[in-house]
Amino acid sequence: MADQVPGGSSGRNIDQSHAPPGVNGWLVLILLILVAGLAYQLATQRTGALFNPNAAPREIVPRGDLADDEKSTIEIFNVASPSVVYITNLAVRRDSLSLNILEIPQGTGSGFVWDADGHIVTNFHVVKDANLAKVTLSDHTTWDARLVGVEPDKDLAVIKIDAPGSNLRPIPVGESSDLQVGQKVFAIGNPFGLDQTLTTGVISGLGREILSVTQRPIQGVIQTDAAINPGNSGGPLLDSAGRLIGVNTAIYSPSGTYAGVGFAVPVDIVNRIVPQLIRTGKVERIGLGITVVDPTVVKRAGLTGVLVQAVVKGGGAEKAGIVPTRRDDEGNILLGDLIIAIDGDPVSGLTDLYRVLDRHHVGDTVAVTVKRGDATEEVQVTLQAIPS
Repeated sequence: MADQVPGGSSGRNIDQSHAPPGVNGWLVLILLILVAGLAYQLATQRTGALFNPNAAPREIVPRGDLADDEKSTIEIFNVASPSVVYITNLAVRRDSLSLNILEIPQGTGSGFVWDADGHIVTNFHVVKDANLAKVTLSDHTTWDARLVGVEPDKDLAVIKIDAPGSNLRPIPVGESSDLQVGQKVFAIGNPFGLDQTLTTGVISGLGREILSVTQRPIQGVIQTDAAINPGNSGGPLLDSAGRLIGVNTAIYSPSGTYAGVGFAVPVDIVNRIVPQLIRTGKVERIGLGITVVDPTVVKRAGLTGVLVQAVVKGGGAEKAGIVPTRRDDEGNILLGDLIIAIDGDPVSGLTDLYRVLDRHHVGDTVAVTVKRGDATEEVQVTLQAIPS
């Protein structure tokens, strides 16, 4: 009769308790070593040896000539970058412990050399609230700057350094009236404090309008996809001939960094404003010869337009017969003329009024449409300079 195997199966029963001590452990260990050796052999056969003592640098493949557009970009940067400067905006404070005067950096930006006299053009917001400013040229020399004049309504400013003419490279000036969407553009500046940085792109829009720090509209603004980041402000936007066509001024970005849309003040505005600032430190402003009622009051009254509060004695508006807001003999307020159009362009508020006036010069005559009570009239007003 066959021996019974524990569990009910038949066959020879091997008594494990009589095996030499440690035999099972050694069998498992030997098996693992064999498996590991086989795996390593397969791996080395598949991938080769891990190290090669004869490894050496690869042979350099000759590059050949640069492409024509690359050569052009390099030339533009080499020619224009000496005109671009780095501006540090400083605040002067007195140390509370030592009572020493400290110059504290509070912002940086870019700018460019306008002429051999040391005039530097930048954005107004770059030097706004600065007690002092320092300008670093492309040769890495640093100069103290003095404020010449500002035009906040166009976000432009001129500062001056006393560097010798041999250190200064005025930037070539182009024009912006004939620009086209799709043209290549180049922005040079100092984003994040990294000096002499070049970005490229195209003009992606023309005739844009943005608000300046004074909330007045800047018209005809150039939109570009060339990267403009904090620190690029005040730097030049160049065309493919290396000419100045705009001053980089703003980005459209919820995060405050570049997001594909940048704006530049067109050079035609710059070329009109900068000489005035250099000559007198201020810009000639034009107007109708009126003061206006606060726009919030006009809006609360349910009116659309610009309400005349007063007229300047002897000014264009008075001569044209524009009626100011006044009181009658009983003290009741009588509303003045409500300007609703100029030269046929609707005027719904101050922004529209500024937009129209920016297209004109002192001495121009404009057709002003006003509501006077229930009647509508049109009068001819000669524009005049507004005292600063």
